[in-house]
Amino acid sequence: MSTLMTRPAAAQALPAAPVPASAAAPGTTQSAARPNFLVIVADDLGWSDLGAFGGEIATPNLDALANSGVRFTGFHTAPTCSPTRSMLLSGVDNHEAGIGTMVESRPATLADRPGYEGYLNDRVASIAELLQQGGYRTLMSGKWHLGLTEDRGPAARGFDHSYALLQGLGNHFGADQNAAWTKAKANSLYRQDGKLVKFPVGHYSADEFADKLIGFLDEGAADKRPFFAYLTFTTPHWPMQAPSETIAKYKGRYDAGYEVLRAQRLERQKKLGLVALDQQPHALDGVKPWDSLTAEQKAFEARKMEVYAAMVDRMDQNVGRVVAELKRTGQYDNTVIVFLSDNGPEGSEIDAPFQVRGVPGGAKKLGIDNRLENIGNATSYVGYGAGWAQANSTPSWLVKGYPTEGGTRVSAFASGKDVVGNRIARGYLSVTDIAPTLLDLAGLTQPTTYKGRTILPFEGHSLVPVLAEKASEVRSPDEPVGTELFYRRALRKGDWKAVYLPKSGSTYPRDGVGEGKWQLFNLATDPAESTDLAASHADKLAELTADWDRYAAQKGVALPEDAATPAAKP
Repeated sequence: MSTLMTRPAAAQALPAAPVPASAAAPGTTQSAARPNFLVIVADDLGWSDLGAFGGEIATPNLDALANSGVRFTGFHTAPTCSPTRSMLLSGVDNHEAGIGTMVESRPATLADRPGYEGYLNDRVASIAELLQQGGYRTLMSGKWHLGLTEDRGPAARGFDHSYALLQGLGNHFGADQNAAWTKAKANSLYRQDGKLVKFPVGHYSADEFADKLIGFLDEGAADKRPFFAYLTFTTPHWPMQAPSETIAKYKGRYDAGYEVLRAQRLERQKKLGLVALDQQPHALDGVKPWDSLTAEQKAFEARKMEVYAAMVDRMDQNVGRVVAELKRTGQYDNTVIVFLSDNGPEGSEIDAPFQVRGVPGGAKKLGIDNRLENIGNATSYVGYGAGWAQANSTPSWLVKGYPTEGGTRVSAFASGKDVVGNRIARGYLSVTDIAPTLLDLAGLTQPTTYKGRTILPFEGHSLVPVLAEKASEVRSPDEPVGTELFYRRALRKGDWKAVYLPKSGSTYPRDGVGEGKWQLFNLATDPAESTDLAASHADKLAELTADWDRYAAQKGVALPEDAATPAAKP
């Protein structure tokens, strides 16, 4: 029977035992020669959250996959979610794929600029479209964030079956599906196979998304085609909410504060061989020392981290359920699994003062209760702040929203078929590499046109040599890779990285960090970006900034001076 008919209630504990990497039962092996693909995306996960990356949170299922596969310590995304998702699915830069900036923060003057459409545009074909055309069954469950309308949703971009949260976030228990939230236009929208549906109030997001994907897999069990499954959780994105029995596992665990947690995680990273033994973390930015907080403040902050840990825990439990289903149906041994976060951890203070999608006085109007004893429930609505976020991105600099390592270097790994496992790959890798990798593993090549329209060629590189342990990276030291979001800029070239953070003018929270000048770092010797080498290596900085200027011109990047004069549509 499909689990669509038997999903657990929100209060019911899910099995949390790790799934062993043993083969499926005899006689159930899938006959397809081409591999299945399962791409799992976490939302705002910290680089050190998983046990396999130094965390203390219970993540046995993800750890089992990561440790039996290849962990990537240099995997990079965009600084925030929708730009990353556009690059993941298209294999090209977000400024070309339609998400030049997050549509929620886009200046009105950029609405007509090519590359800033706010949805996955027609200059690209998604990896789902290409795999579907190549004979794959394509399935999606979770966060979309690449277009709200039916013609821009997953059903229109190559997914045979899909269950999608259209926006970037939602109440994890569906509590925003009521009249007050709808009236304020702050409710989340969901589509199943293209049609608007309601999230079942009282269910938990990670449980529901896993249920839907398992249901899609079960419904197509007799289909002999290989599948591409895209499972995109909204955990642990704010609001900090989780089932109470999972939160209870972490009671008191974070009472010592974020500085202690950061030190503990860095020490475990060293023991796991993820960072150098002499690695020091970047200094905390904009964070009050834990010892300076009152007892009431400490209790409130610790509670938020307890809920965050429960969100990661619950996501892991649901990954275990999906993997168990693949093993039960004999599909596991023929499946390549890729896991990543969409960006670094969120460091903004969501609850002080409370705002939700620009609704003035939102807490009172929408029934929000942010008292300590209610944090984590469906009627609470908080983030967990810069202290915990920087502990979770340790040893890197800053958090989500920034092109620094803390905002763009994410926990990621590959496991399963065609992956030489039990190792760490340390080279620079990009989220744009996923689409060409899947197409390569499927034995397909990217066409120059799709449904009669010319499409952009992949900019990412196939990671097959890395998965097969024939290479540690897929870019030469001379290949520049540019980044821009919220007018914050970076250019990576080999071990060198130039970063520009404006003093102000950004449309994203915490915009006071920047110095308004280019900085230069050598990540081979300074992965924490702690020592600015701009003055001592002026020639190298000039080289990288010239590369960035070329990147911006080629991709159509809008800078502050461009915002008042958007380019005409082609």
